[in-house]
Amino acid sequence: MDNATTGDRFAAAKVGRMTKWEYSTVPLLVHATKQILDTWGEDGWELVQVVPGPNNPEQLVAYLKREKA
Repeated sequence: MDNATTGDRFAAAKVGRMTKWEYSTVPLLVHATKQILDTWGEDGWELVQVVPGPNNPEQLVAYLKREKA
């Protein structure tokens, strides 16, 4: 068996086990950021990024993900 065949089999097996994700965006209130993120974290959500809001840069938006059931 050559390396190309081995690599193809590995790639095919890896694709079959690909993790599926769901995403959510959450507005963050400055005075309750930790509480908001802790609550989402308890439900299995992982923080991916925090960015300024689209209409107000002072309003932060959290992007979260978790594995689909």
